[in-house]
Amino acid sequence: MPTIYEKRTYAVVVGQMAEVVRLYSTLGWPALEAGGFSKNLIGYFTSDTGELHQLVHLWRFESDDARRAFWTRLFADVEFMAFAKQLRPLLKSQSNQLLLSAPWGPKP
Repeated sequence: MPTIYEKRTYAVVVGQMAEVVRLYSTLGWPALEAGGFSKNLIGYFTSDTGELHQLVHLWRFESDDARRAFWTRLFADVEFMAFAKQLRPLLKSQSNQLLLSAPWGPKP
Protein backbone atom coordinates (compact mmCIF):
# COMPACT_ATOMS: atom_id res chain seq x y z
CA MET A 1 0.00 0.00 0.00
CA PRO A 2 1.44 3.41 -0.91
CA THR A 3 1.86 6.23 1.57
CA ILE A 4 -1.36 8.15 2.17
CA TYR A 5 -1.45 11.92 2.42
CA GLU A 6 -4.41 13.62 4.08
CA LYS A 7 -5.24 17.22 3.31
CA ARG A 8 -7.53 18.86 5.85
CA THR A 9 -8.96 22.25 4.97
CA TYR A 10 -10.78 24.36 7.54
CA ALA A 11 -12.86 27.36 6.49
CA VAL A 12 -12.30 29.95 9.21
CA VAL A 13 -14.97 32.47 10.17
CA VAL A 14 -14.07 35.78 8.52
CA GLY A 15 -12.14 37.94 10.96
CA GLN A 16 -11.11 35.01 13.18
CA MET A 17 -7.87 33.84 11.52
CA ALA A 18 -5.69 35.77 13.98
CA GLU A 19 -7.41 33.97 16.87
CA VAL A 20 -7.03 30.60 15.10
CA VAL A 21 -3.31 31.27 14.64
CA ARG A 22 -3.00 32.29 18.30
CA LEU A 23 -4.77 29.15 19.50
CA TYR A 24 -2.65 26.87 17.32
CA SER A 25 0.54 28.65 18.40
CA THR A 26 -0.19 28.55 22.13
CA LEU A 27 -2.26 25.37 22.57
CA GLY A 28 -2.67 23.27 19.41
CA TRP A 29 0.92 22.93 18.26
CA PRO A 30 2.31 22.39 21.77
CA ALA A 31 -0.28 19.62 22.31
CA LEU A 32 0.62 17.99 18.99
CA GLU A 33 4.31 18.05 19.84
CA ALA A 34 3.85 16.88 23.45
CA GLY A 35 1.75 13.93 22.34
CA GLY A 36 4.19 12.92 19.59
CA PHE A 37 1.60 13.66 16.88
CA SER A 38 3.64 16.26 14.96
CA LYS A 39 5.88 13.61 13.35
CA ASN A 40 3.11 12.84 10.82
CA LEU A 41 2.67 16.48 9.84
CA ILE A 42 4.05 17.76 6.53
CA GLY A 43 2.88 21.32 7.17
CA TYR A 44 0.24 23.90 8.02
CA PHE A 45 -0.70 26.61 5.52
CA THR A 46 -3.06 29.60 5.32
CA SER A 47 -4.65 30.64 2.03
CA ASP A 48 -3.37 33.81 0.39
CA THR A 49 -5.22 33.70 -2.94
CA GLY A 50 -8.34 31.96 -4.25
CA GLU A 51 -10.68 30.94 -1.49
CA LEU A 52 -9.55 32.98 1.51
CA HIS A 53 -9.84 32.41 5.27
CA GLN A 54 -8.65 28.82 5.02
CA LEU A 55 -6.30 26.84 7.22
CA VAL A 56 -4.88 23.82 5.40
CA HIS A 57 -2.77 21.06 6.87
CA LEU A 58 -1.17 18.09 5.18
CA TRP A 59 -0.40 14.81 6.96
CA ARG A 60 1.54 11.66 5.93
CA PHE A 61 0.59 8.11 6.94
CA GLU A 62 2.03 4.71 6.03
CA SER A 63 -1.43 3.17 5.62
CA ASP A 64 -5.12 3.87 6.10
CA ASP A 65 -5.05 1.80 9.30
CA ALA A 66 -2.20 4.00 10.60
CA ARG A 67 -4.18 7.12 9.64
CA ARG A 68 -7.30 5.97 11.46
CA ALA A 69 -5.32 4.94 14.54
CA PHE A 70 -3.57 8.33 14.55
CA TRP A 71 -6.84 10.30 14.59
CA THR A 72 -8.30 7.99 17.25
CA ARG A 73 -5.27 8.62 19.49
CA LEU A 74 -5.28 12.36 18.81
CA PHE A 75 -8.98 12.74 19.57
CA ALA A 76 -8.40 10.92 22.88
CA ASP A 77 -5.61 13.34 23.87
CA VAL A 78 -6.89 15.60 26.66
CA GLU A 79 -4.61 18.57 25.85
CA PHE A 80 -5.42 18.52 22.16
CA MET A 81 -9.16 18.23 22.78
CA ALA A 82 -9.07 21.22 25.17
CA PHE A 83 -7.57 23.18 22.27
CA ALA A 84 -10.11 21.77 19.77
CA LYS A 85 -13.01 22.83 22.00
CA GLN A 86 -11.82 26.45 21.72
CA LEU A 87 -11.06 26.18 17.99
CA ARG A 88 -14.33 24.69 16.76
CA PRO A 89 -16.52 27.82 17.17
CA LEU A 90 -14.06 29.68 14.89
CA LEU A 91 -14.56 27.24 12.01
CA LYS A 92 -17.33 27.26 9.41
CA SER A 93 -16.57 23.92 7.79
CA GLN A 94 -13.99 21.19 7.30
CA SER A 95 -13.02 19.26 4.19
CA ASN A 96 -10.78 16.17 4.16
CA GLN A 97 -9.11 14.73 1.07
CA LEU A 98 -6.98 11.59 0.89
CA LEU A 99 -4.18 11.71 -1.67
CA LEU A 100 -1.81 9.10 -3.06
CA SER A 101 1.50 10.24 -4.51
CA ALA A 102 2.05 9.77 -8.22
CA PRO A 103 4.62 7.14 -9.23
CA TRP A 104 7.05 9.86 -10.39
CA GLY A 105 8.58 12.92 -8.74
CA PRO A 106 9.55 13.70 -5.17
CA LYS A 107 7.79 12.25 -2.15
CA PRO A 108 7.32 14.69 0.73
